[in-house]
Amino acid sequence: MLLYDELLYRNMIKDVSDENVAKKLLNGKNVRVYCGFDPTGESLTVGHLVQIIRMKLLEKYNHTPVVLIGGATGLIGDPKETSERKLLTLEESLHNAKMIEAQIRKYLPNAIYVNNYDWIKKIDLISFLRDYGKNFNVNYMLAKDTVSKRLETGISYTEFSYMILQAIDWLHLYENYDVKIQFGGSDQWGNITSGLELIRKKLGETKTVGMSSPLLLKSDGTKFGKSESGTIWIDENLTSPYELYQYFINTGDDDIENYLKTLTLLEPKEIDVLVAKQKEVPESRIAQKALAEEVCAFAHGRNTLKMVINVSESLFSGDLSNLTKEELVLAYNALEGVEIENNVSIIKALTETNLASSNREARTFIQSGAVSVNDIKVEDFNTILLKENAYYERYMIIRRGKKRFQMVKFK
Repeated sequence: MLLYDELLYRNMIKDVSDENVAKKLLNGKNVRVYCGFDPTGESLTVGHLVQIIRMKLLEKYNHTPVVLIGGATGLIGDPKETSERKLLTLEESLHNAKMIEAQIRKYLPNAIYVNNYDWIKKIDLISFLRDYGKNFNVNYMLAKDTVSKRLETGISYTEFSYMILQAIDWLHLYENYDVKIQFGGSDQWGNITSGLELIRKKLGETKTVGMSSPLLLKSDGTKFGKSESGTIWIDENLTSPYELYQYFINTGDDDIENYLKTLTLLEPKEIDVLVAKQKEVPESRIAQKALAEEVCAFAHGRNTLKMVINVSESLFSGDLSNLTKEELVLAYNALEGVEIENNVSIIKALTETNLASSNREARTFIQSGAVSVNDIKVEDFNTILLKENAYYERYMIIRRGKKRFQMVKFK
């Protein structure tokens, strides 16, 4: 399968400025392709994995990804459909840029990395208006989708000028890095075509190609990468690997095929087999398990995936006794455990963990033999919980009955 055909198979092509040129470049050798990431936060979300997976595919076919971090464009803000973005300070934008670059480097160590602050900061206002602004017709800019949607509510000149800055980026990368293709989400199509237009007007070049991919949405049209607790981040300090795994293992049947194609590097034949088996025996959730494993392993590594699976199976069975210290940390974070003091009474621990609503109810549970700590039944109301009796002198599992339990950590 040629690269262009695989991108089509994976639902990674929505708009393309010139399909013939795109096929020639992508199915050829050693083309430089860029994708931009604005540093609006310290971490990327799982939605950004689509672009990272695509760049991994480019490498597989011997092309060179160019990762642009928008230290300058992050200061301006790509127009949202609803309202103005909150402006970042220069320090915030450059700090976030470093964080995001380090994050992407884990997945694309051999890519070329650039920050558009390095060249945009050198452009003075007169040069911006004469050398670049003169090439943009206001009517042309107003017709762009992201701008036109904001005309009723209003848009600042700052955000209105964003597409010019992104166009300058591509011109700079074409002249200095021989970048022939720009990829982005479909919401970036107006900015991508602006870059094509600027290159054409300034250089007369027509052998560059802009391409977009469909935005990754759930089958019901809601935004991908959101859970009940909020955004799903790639940074394990913001979203634990366990939570990431659980998010994808709970993928609906209507979304699974698209997610396998866009968020994993599984071969097309493997994906087709998984989708077919899932349709034959949907209760097996074989495709969901494969998706969760592939995304978690890609984001955090195979060793972390192994720990996450162990924790998941242990939480399902309720037996955490065989977990390592690192796995117990994962389990504690997954359960949103409770911190307790050393030498706390079992009565107080039961109420603090909401396993009992009162001291009286706690005594009733103990008296009926329903309470255990680290799988040892508690028979004495006066039992004191001590660090030395905890797993790794830190963690305990307090159980009430067969199904109710909570994990505690000593302060």
